[in-house]
Amino acid sequence: MITVADLKIQFGKRVLFQDVNLKFTAGNCYGIIGANGAGKSTFLKAISGEIDATSGQISLGSGERLSVLSQNHFAFDEDLVIHAVMKGHEQLWDLIQEKEALYAKPDFSDEDGMKAADLEQKFGEMDGWNAESDAAILLSNLGVNEEYHYTQMKDMSGKQKVRILLAQALFGKPDNLLLDEPTNDLDLETVSWLENYLSDYENTVLVVSHDRHFLDAVSTHTVDIDYGKIKLFAGNYSFWYQSSQLALRQQKAQNKKAEEKKAELQEFISRFSANVKKSKQATSRKKMIEKLNIEEIEPSTRKYPGIIFTPEREAGDKILDVHGLSASIDGTVLFKDVEFVANKGDKIIFLSKDPRAMTTLFEIINGKKQADSGTFQWGQTITSAWLPLDNADFFRSDLSLFDWFCQFTNDTTDYYIMSYLGKMLFARDEVHKKVEVLSGGEKMRCMISKMMLLNPNALILDTPTNHLDLESIQAFNNNLVKYPGNVFMSSHDHEFIQSTCNRIIELTPNGIIDKLMDYDDYVSDDGIKELREKMYR
Repeated sequence: MITVADLKIQFGKRVLFQDVNLKFTAGNCYGIIGANGAGKSTFLKAISGEIDATSGQISLGSGERLSVLSQNHFAFDEDLVIHAVMKGHEQLWDLIQEKEALYAKPDFSDEDGMKAADLEQKFGEMDGWNAESDAAILLSNLGVNEEYHYTQMKDMSGKQKVRILLAQALFGKPDNLLLDEPTNDLDLETVSWLENYLSDYENTVLVVSHDRHFLDAVSTHTVDIDYGKIKLFAGNYSFWYQSSQLALRQQKAQNKKAEEKKAELQEFISRFSANVKKSKQATSRKKMIEKLNIEEIEPSTRKYPGIIFTPEREAGDKILDVHGLSASIDGTVLFKDVEFVANKGDKIIFLSKDPRAMTTLFEIINGKKQADSGTFQWGQTITSAWLPLDNADFFRSDLSLFDWFCQFTNDTTDYYIMSYLGKMLFARDEVHKKVEVLSGGEKMRCMISKMMLLNPNALILDTPTNHLDLESIQAFNNNLVKYPGNVFMSSHDHEFIQSTCNRIIELTPNGIIDKLMDYDDYVSDDGIKELREKMYR
C-alpha cells in the first residue's frame, strides 16, 4: 500500500501538481497517464524517493518493500546477469553476501555458527533457496536465454539490459512495484507475458506506459495528471479516454439539458461495463465502473494533433505485387521467397521475430536497398509515403522548423505552413527552433506532417508509435482506422495493430505466413502457433 498525503511538486515557479491525496492498495494496478511534461515520471520518482517532494508525505505499509524499474542501463555492468536480477531484492541480496562472508571466515567460531543459524532462518523465510531459480525463470520468460544468465551485464546489448532490469524489478514479488515504460524495446510476445503476469499480481502496481493495450490489460484504475492535479478514476485507459471524450462533446452541447447529459453518461457506463472482458482484472473494473459517480467524469485538457491523411486520388486495382523477395544481413536470412499481392484497401501488419526483417522489406519496396533476389512492382496509380524507423538523416540540418517544412511543399506561404505546424501542436513561437534540437516525439510529428503533405494513397509505416505520446498515438490510430488507402506497417503496439489491420504477413527465414484475419485471432490460434514454430526452425 502506498499513501500520498498533501503532495506538492514544484520546480522554480512551475507547480506540476499539488494537494494530491491518494491511496494505492494491494491487488490493484494503477495506470498513470498525462500529457508530456505533466509529471508522470516525476510522480513515480517522488514515490520512490529519488526526488524530494516540495511538501507533503508519501508512506508505505509497515514492513513493505518497494521495487522500481531502473532506468540506468549501466549501473550493474560489473555484475553477472543473474546477480543483477537478484539485487532487485536488496534485503535478500545483502543477506546472501553476509552469509557468504561469514562462511568464508578462516576462523569460524561458535558465535559465528549461532549467527549463521539465524541468517539461515531469515534466508529460508525469504525463500532464498529458490532465489536463483526464480531469477532464471523471470529472465527466460522475458526473453533472456539461459546461455546469458551468467554473462556480465556490460556484455549484454541495450535491449537485453531493458529485459534484465525489468526482471530485477519483478524479482521477489515486491509489495509495491513502480514501472516507468516497462514495455519499451519488448516484442509483442514478451509484452503479452508481462500483461498476464501483472494481471495476476496480488500486490500494488503503479505503471506509466504509452502502450494503450498494455494499460487496458493490466490497469484496474487510471491516475490522470491534468489541471495541475492528480485524480484517480476507476477503469482502464479506454474507459477514461472514451468517457472524457463524451464529456467534452457534452460540454460543447450547450442546448442539451442536464438530465439528458446524465442519462447519456449513465448509458455509456452501463455499456462499457457490459463489454468488459471476463478476466479477474476486468471483473473488478466492471464493479468499480458501475459504482462510478457520474460527476467524476470530466473533459480532459489534452490536445490531440490533427493527423489526417487524405489521398489526392483513389488507388486503382493494382496496389503492390511482390514476387520471390529474399534478403539477408551478414549471412543471417531475414526472409526468403516472399510472395504476396496487396489488394485494394488492405491494411497489412508485417511481423517477424527479427525486427530487421520488416525494416529491410520496407527499404527494398521504397527503392533504398537491393534485395538478394526477387522483384516488386507498385501500381501506376499509387502515391506512397514512407515513415522510416530511423529518421536521423532528415534532421541533420541547421534549418528552422518553418524552413524544414518548406522543403516538402510548393506552397510556402506562412498560412499554409503554419496550418500544418498548428495541426501537429507546434506553437507559433516554436517555428524558428532548429530541427536538430527537436525531441524524438517532435521529430516523429514532423515526419508524419511531411507524409501528410503528399496526400498519399498508400502508407508505409515502420514502427509508427516510436517516441509518440498517448495523445499522438490515439490521434494517429483514429485516422488510420478511417483512412481509405492501403497501409503497410510494422508495430509493437497491440491496439494499433488490432484496430487498424485486416491482414497479417509474417516474414520468416523459410517463407511467409499470410492470413486475412485480425491480430487477436492470429496470436490466439493454436494452428498458427504450430505453423510459426515450424517456419522459424
